[in-house]
Amino acid sequence: MKVLLVDDNPMTRDMMKDLLTEMGHEVVGEAGDGNEALKVFAETRPELVLLDMIMPVKTGLEALPELKAINPAAKIVMVTAVQQDTINQELMDKGATAILHKPFMYDELAALLKQVA
Repeated sequence: MKVLLVDDNPMTRDMMKDLLTEMGHEVVGEAGDGNEALKVFAETRPELVLLDMIMPVKTGLEALPELKAINPAAKIVMVTAVQQDTINQELMDKGATAILHKPFMYDELAALLKQVA
């Protein structure tokens, strides 16, 4: 799958990129905030976006509906350390395909990618 990684922590992006590459996926772009994500998303047209929820400038929560407006069929997995049912429901209501909670293990990411593929 062609994947866009969006996280304000470069080390997190590198770790996720390594995992995705190891699993046979192609990381077609990276972004450090929601505004950058919108730009890279429009340019690369990924099959999947791994979108961090809490970032400076524009959060993943703010970027999610804008990404869906560009491509309503986009598969967007929210990546977050926040584990609250109300937040999870809001993310799903705004169009998230799934939610991946930090910290996550290789097996959790692999299973999620199979689920959304």
